[in-house]
Amino acid sequence: MSGTFAVLVARDLRLAARRRVDVVLPIAFFTVAVSLFPLGVGPEPQTLRQIAPGVVWVAALLAAMLSVTQLYAADHADGSLEQMLLVPGARISIALAKAVSHWLLTGLPLAVAAPVFGLLFDMSPPAIGSLVAGLVLGTPVLSLLGGLGAALTLGLRSGAVLLILIIVPLCIPAIIFGAGAVAAVESGLSARGHYSLLGALLIFTAVLAPMATGAALRIATE
Repeated sequence: MSGTFAVLVARDLRLAARRRVDVVLPIAFFTVAVSLFPLGVGPEPQTLRQIAPGVVWVAALLAAMLSVTQLYAADHADGSLEQMLLVPGARISIALAKAVSHWLLTGLPLAVAAPVFGLLFDMSPPAIGSLVAGLVLGTPVLSLLGGLGAALTLGLRSGAVLLILIIVPLCIPAIIFGAGAVAAVESGLSARGHYSLLGALLIFTAVLAPMATGAALRIATE
């Protein structure tokens, strides 16, 4: 199982290196979306600091949903997904590998870029650190749930719209806890509670989402 997982992650990363536009598109969307808010809201520093966590998290969610819609589509179209599912016990490995590769290509770059946008919104260094820590814990949840949505809507017309309707409500707790950690730090309080809830949410999702995704893939390819 671990060997299959490593092979699939390496395969997805190699394929992404050949389709660089697909990799850059979510990051570009995130950058544009976050950068437009100071122009629309105004240059008031206090206002920017208040809205910064929510803006960054919502933009990260939308960027993740933008890139996750095609997570299984190419493999399903060329028949390679059916071949991978023939390997005994490979469904969970496929789901985990897809989620990990999606996070490495989308979630991790967003977390790395977050400090730049924190400065754009005039956030303090502790708040920026809290924002990055929350994204590191929370963006894998978005990738895991996005993979589940991509499997559920595989091969359906208007699958991207259905994916958003199904998955976005499930991602709301991650947004609440992630933004709440930054708000706690800005107020001089400890953010450990929010980090603990994000960590628990990540563990819960990492255990259940791959199994549900594997079942959805089996149904979609039958």
